[in-house]
Amino acid sequence: MSRIGVFVCHCGENIGSVVDCPRVAETLRSHPGVAFATDSRYMCSDPGQALIKKAIEDHKLTGVVVAACSPRMHEPTFRNAVAEKGLNPYLCEMANIREHCSWVHEDHEAATQKAIEPVRLMVEKVKYNEELEPIHVPITKRAL
Repeated sequence: MSRIGVFVCHCGENIGSVVDCPRVAETLRSHPGVAFATDSRYMCSDPGQALIKKAIEDHKLTGVVVAACSPRMHEPTFRNAVAEKGLNPYLCEMANIREHCSWVHEDHEAATQKAIEPVRLMVEKVKYNEELEPIHVPITKRAL
C-alpha cells in the first residue's frame, strides 16, 4: 500500500496569491494512498526540505509529490532531499502548479480547482513509479 506525502508550496506569493494552497493540501489528504499532506511558504528552502525529510520518517512515506514550480527549477533539490532520508529519488515527483495554474489564472477558485488535478495525477504516478538508479550522473543541481 502506498504512503504518499504531498507538499504544496506557496512559492512566496507566486502561487499562494492565486491558488489556495492550504485547500489543495486539505483536498489531497483524503485521496487514496496519501498518508500526509501539508503546505509551506517556501518548500525549496532548508526548512521546507526539513519538513519533507521529517514527514518521510514520521509517516513512513513511500513516495513524495511536491506541488510547486517547474521541475526544471527544483526537481534535483527535492530528489536529493528524499534520497537523504533513504527514499529512492525517483519516487519523488513534482506537479507544476506555478506556471500551469497560478501564472495563467486570475480567478482564485478556478486556479485552485485546476491545481488539485495535477497533484492528484502525480500521486497516481508515484504509486506506479519504480525505484531506479542513475546510470552515469548522480542527481545534482544542474545549470539552468
